[in-house]
Amino acid sequence: MNYRHGFHAGNHADCLKHALLTALIRLLQNKPGGLAILDTHAGTGRYRLDGEEAGRTGEWKDGIGRLLDISPEDPALAHWLGLVRNRGPQVYPGSPDIAAGMLRPQDRLVCCELHPEDAATLRRLFRGNPAVAVHERDGYGAIRALWPVRGFTRGLILMDPPFEKSDDFERLAEAVAEARRRLRGACVAIWYPVKHRTPVRSFFDRLRDQGERGLLATELLLRPPTDPSRLNGSGLLLINPPWKFDETARKITDTLARRLGNEESRGSVEWIVPE
Repeated sequence: MNYRHGFHAGNHADCLKHALLTALIRLLQNKPGGLAILDTHAGTGRYRLDGEEAGRTGEWKDGIGRLLDISPEDPALAHWLGLVRNRGPQVYPGSPDIAAGMLRPQDRLVCCELHPEDAATLRRLFRGNPAVAVHERDGYGAIRALWPVRGFTRGLILMDPPFEKSDDFERLAEAVAEARRRLRGACVAIWYPVKHRTPVRSFFDRLRDQGERGLLATELLLRPPTDPSRLNGSGLLLINPPWKFDETARKITDTLARRLGNEESRGSVEWIVPE
């Protein structure tokens, strides 16, 4: 409840997460059937880069700030950057805003946010949009209460917790098991920080031990993950991703490593457990 994403909006981790999310939704929409999206830790939806929170850290300057003026535009990032630019100058769209902007008439978005003020802000953002529902509640519990979305057999769950608590990886593993039990064919996307390797490896091992298949880890590392006091990079773990998403993800992670990093930086796409 102490975490406020406004301080970090548009940083390198957001760039990775949202570029991949945009590509993921586009691939899932290749099929004509309706798609239900559940965003379990939605935040406020939009962030002012010239506001007090983002201005205090300036993290966005080494993230989205390095990408908006790319010319010629890199095709790996073009669709996502187009969504960002459409929000206007100094406005950065979070995951629920990106997803809402991509919905087709047959799709639906369900957003959960536990922080009362942030949930109220998110509700105002989507007021009058019948395709989007906002719930002020714990995102992990929402999987049991709200998933699958009634009337939908295809779905995507995005889990992006603040990692304020020591048991977030454990809760994520439990949430994956619950989500997959309820709708086996759904895709699950989980953002995770990379400070050092041990917690991430343990998380992957637990999912493997649960019997999960089709685990694809996509990462952007700005530097080797040897200093646990720093956010050295981040990843988006996909469970049951759509066909050929790994090829798209390689283009995105390589491009971001080149645009946002230095000689130590790298993007990676690895099947932790094949399908």
